[in-house]
Amino acid sequence: MDVAQPFARPAAETMRLGTLILTGGASSRMGADKAAMVWRGRRAVDRVAAVAAACGAEPVLTVGATDLGLPFTPDAQALAGPVGGVMAGAAALAARGCERALVLAVDAPTLRPDDLAPLLRAGAPGAAYDGLHLPMVIELAAVPPDAEAGWPVRRLIERAALARPPCPPDALARVRGANTPDERLALLAELEAFERHQN
Repeated sequence: MDVAQPFARPAAETMRLGTLILTGGASSRMGADKAAMVWRGRRAVDRVAAVAAACGAEPVLTVGATDLGLPFTPDAQALAGPVGGVMAGAAALAARGCERALVLAVDAPTLRPDDLAPLLRAGAPGAAYDGLHLPMVIELAAVPPDAEAGWPVRRLIERAALARPPCPPDALARVRGANTPDERLALLAELEAFERHQN
């Protein structure tokens, strides 16, 4: 007779997935707040939130120092870095009943849902593209209990034992996002061409 295993970990596809959009960076190389910058009529943060919603990852929370008009969780300390944002956001998602997080950077507003598919399909405990820090998908239980805000993201990824699949080459620029005005111009040109083709 089969005995049920009540404590078996649920499959990744059955775990509730929420989104954390990290907005707490200083934007020093861009020279302006990256979250509020307008990309073809929409703020970067709104574009990233729309991609998350299209992937079925809700709720969508922004994490940082500034409330941008979306559901918001403040960093525990100013300029806490990405890992500090993940820690604050993971606690907020867990309180909302989530078990996994899709973690996105606000400086990648031209991402497409298909760009995230390999990460979303990854098994436990999650994945981040090889050689990149964000985006990532991570089970909240995999966030190391001793993680600290000052950790490099690479250390969090290693300690959480996330898979490291290769990034699809045609998605690499969109996944890396824009940290400088020149990178933004290049992505804007690609976005304009893509949206014109869609219409």
